[in-house]
Amino acid sequence: MIQRLRTMDSKKTTVCEVLFCLALLAVFLPIKVYPLVFLLASLFFFWDTPKLLRSFWALFLVIFTGYAALIFLVDLPADRIEMTNFLKLPINFTFLYAAVGWLAQRDNSKLLHWVDITLHIALGLTLAQLLIYHEAAAFQWINGSPSSAKGSALYKPSLYFWGLADKNMFGARIALLGFAYVLLPVVRVRAIVWWRIALVLALAWLSLSRTPMVALFIGVFSLLWVSFNMRWRIVLGVIVAAALPFVAQKVIRIDTITASNDGMGVRLVYWKAFFAHFKEISPLGNGFMSGRDFLGQHAAFYHGEPHIHDTFMSCYLDFGIIGFLSYVLFLFYFYRFCLQKQANRVFWWVAGIPLLAIMMILYSGYDNDIILYLVLVFLLGSAHPIDFKQLKWRAA
Repeated sequence: MIQRLRTMDSKKTTVCEVLFCLALLAVFLPIKVYPLVFLLASLFFFWDTPKLLRSFWALFLVIFTGYAALIFLVDLPADRIEMTNFLKLPINFTFLYAAVGWLAQRDNSKLLHWVDITLHIALGLTLAQLLIYHEAAAFQWINGSPSSAKGSALYKPSLYFWGLADKNMFGARIALLGFAYVLLPVVRVRAIVWWRIALVLALAWLSLSRTPMVALFIGVFSLLWVSFNMRWRIVLGVIVAAALPFVAQKVIRIDTITASNDGMGVRLVYWKAFFAHFKEISPLGNGFMSGRDFLGQHAAFYHGEPHIHDTFMSCYLDFGIIGFLSYVLFLFYFYRFCLQKQANRVFWWVAGIPLLAIMMILYSGYDNDIILYLVLVFLLGSAHPIDFKQLKWRAA
């Protein structure tokens, strides 16, 4: 009888690990099956978790979700886009709570191995997708796109089979999961693997999106900085200084950064509208996905985005003080929870900086990429202590 129960527990755990890896892959599929995978995985995580997680970050996540739901219900009826985006809230946050609670109470050594394989597959298919796009464009933009508009033109719907059809969102996913991919050997074998860094930077470059390049530069720089001694930090500083003109011209495209057809120029206009008309935003929030009405009325120009290209501004615009504070406190106490699990501030900051950089220029706050990255970072950082000064340097 005891042996049978042990077998059942082992099978249950294996199913959970498989579903965890499938959740990572499901978000890349053009058919949006990931909500079902997230929900199924959450059910199995709860089933395989001895004790439900109790933490302040979960409390503030419930407050944020509950208030967002109240705002959404007050604004009914909703169109299909609003309904789809609203459903992300309970599904993604349930997955976050269930996955972290499950990971926090088990040995994740085997899971780290399977996640590594899963990200190999995900990023390999990402490379194939991007090369297909570039091949169809006769590789004319392989050296970089002169503008955001031309970069977006690379993404032909007829060729789309993996990732996302949106340049910036796909680029952000490459940055977040790609940086987790770089951190995996840091945790598993205590080594920085150069080809992984080269691969994710190449994917970011091929995406023609500045978002992943900037986030990855920040993340990789932070990782190398905390790992190097003073002599190598000086060398790193010299390399960065020498590369700045190239980065400013080819990556950031600084000469067109304020143009109305440039992605960063659009953001600057939207952010200006937010602060210039801040008093016209209700302290209780203007309503779910209110960015369309707000920007359409107050921005110098508006290209139809449903959010303001900043997680924290979007939270305040949609859900007011309650939504903004509950979301910020959720992130703060999630960080504190991570520290309780593994008191390694350096790792959590190295892993967290790229996410914050992207959140300040893109997400609405409840997108699945944020959720998956938080789960992966917790999985990695809670495995065991990491001494960055003792990391090995490997080419493979």
